[in-house]
Amino acid sequence: MKKILFIISFIPMLSFSQDKEILKYFKSKDSLVGVKTQDGKIVIPAQFKIFSYLKDGELVKGETIYFDGPKRDEKQEKNAWGYVYDRKGNFLYRPFFYDNGADYFSEGVRRFVKNGKVGFVDRNGTVIIKPEHDFVSSFNYGYAAFCDGCDWEKTEEEHKAIVGGTWGVMNFKEEIIKPVSKSENTVEVDGKYYPNPFRYNEKEKTILQFFEKQNKKLSELYYVNHYNKLSEHDKKLFFEIIERPKKNFPFYQVNIYDYRKADAGLSGNKFLVSEDGITVMALEYDDEKIPFDEWLKEQQKNAEKFQKEHPDNPNKLSK
Repeated sequence: MKKILFIISFIPMLSFSQDKEILKYFKSKDSLVGVKTQDGKIVIPAQFKIFSYLKDGELVKGETIYFDGPKRDEKQEKNAWGYVYDRKGNFLYRPFFYDNGADYFSEGVRRFVKNGKVGFVDRNGTVIIKPEHDFVSSFNYGYAAFCDGCDWEKTEEEHKAIVGGTWGVMNFKEEIIKPVSKSENTVEVDGKYYPNPFRYNEKEKTILQFFEKQNKKLSELYYVNHYNKLSEHDKKLFFEIIERPKKNFPFYQVNIYDYRKADAGLSGNKFLVSEDGITVMALEYDDEKIPFDEWLKEQQKNAEKFQKEHPDNPNKLSK
């Protein structure tokens, strides 16, 4: 019996477009939720039971409309949670149910469910990978594990694992990738090794050089609170472009990965680079964009404070 473990990576749905029509959530007398324009025109009728805290009149943020709950009197769909519409009121998809709510965005996409199968959509609701498998993990370092004929284990435990079935690994092109021999550049997925999936043009290589030039500094700041002593070889970071400019998103998004090539974004280490490659900003959990130099100074301050409070930390800052 085979199980797969998950690393949660939270990437919020951001809104960068201008001059969008103002939309607001509204609640009916029986506490169902819909969406209307600022002048009161109904875009989506009140029909959803919302589980998250939502004020009557709260603004719709982002490029899509999300309802965090089921429709009234609906029959529950396996592995699905909530509904996503475009800003004109057209239904787009149902997010995959994960961690007591809708799936998070990871490497620019999130999972969705259709007819019991799992696929991926981007921040605009565009289908990136068609729903064809019984289960697919979130993407990490350009790969996602998938299975067919598998299901959640039968247990009363709160946290369940996917078991059984036939497993494989796919890239963002939906290509099934075969494992290779382990090397410096391979990526580990579920105990096997796969070739590096990232390829860049000259402009993108220049963007990444900005981060590579500061790898030693950023690595020290990242690993200062790491509980195990790391060798100089392991005490490094990887920088990869996981999202490129598109409609409503005029940025390159650069994610940091640790020495295992696992997403380091749980610490907020994600960056936006302007389309011209000039402006670099750190991306915080609350969608706040902070100039890189300002962010770096704050990280340095926090790292020095941690080391002072924990003088026995095994991965010291340089003097």
